[in-house]
Amino acid sequence: MEHPILFISVILEALGLPVPHTLVGETLLAKLVSPHMTYTWLAMAFLILIPKLTMGKMEMIPGKGQNFWEAVIGGLEGFMAENMGKEGARMMFPMLATFAFYILVANIIGLMPGFMSPTSNLNVTLGCTLIVFTTTHILGLKFHGVGYIKHFLGPVPWLIPLIFPIEVISHLARILSLSIRLFGNIMAKETLLGILFMLAGAYFAPLPILCLGVFVSVVQALVFVLLSILYFSAAMEHAH
Repeated sequence: MEHPILFISVILEALGLPVPHTLVGETLLAKLVSPHMTYTWLAMAFLILIPKLTMGKMEMIPGKGQNFWEAVIGGLEGFMAENMGKEGARMMFPMLATFAFYILVANIIGLMPGFMSPTSNLNVTLGCTLIVFTTTHILGLKFHGVGYIKHFLGPVPWLIPLIFPIEVISHLARILSLSIRLFGNIMAKETLLGILFMLAGAYFAPLPILCLGVFVSVVQALVFVLLSILYFSAAMEHAH
């Protein structure tokens, strides 16, 4: 199967590196330069360079760039504090802010011709989800110790045989819901845009889908972060 016409694929060909013809590549080098990997690195580079270029040195009297980033960071921190308390927000802010910015940039980058969204690959969304899933239970054990098991046992002892398997299944289902929701929405956006650009790229037919793609990208980043906040909050709370 021919590889898609991607910006980084052209660069790889010019450098004599393999261009993967499958989703993850066949050799180790091909796996390392698979589109979802290279565009993940591109999103990471964007998130490192753009704040540096737009903000510069921190000043007591902030400029436009510093004002923008302070507003974004302050708003995100306030949103987290409302949903998980100030202590939890302060502790989990680095992880959740990283997810928020990475997923947003990774979603939107695929709207540009020649680029793709890393989050349209299930490997990427599953990796993010497994981090959230593991962190949730680490927080539960950190705050409650062995007593964290009470979150899975229900309100009264005689319901334990019924509640425990339901709770286990519901927690495992989070892996599917978080990863497939993000992957499915972004993959659908990319597929629809690809079809429209091939059929009517010279006209304005893809424009409404581009606008919808921006909306979907923002909403899916927000949903992923919000659900992560709720999972972390539930793990830190006392069982009822």
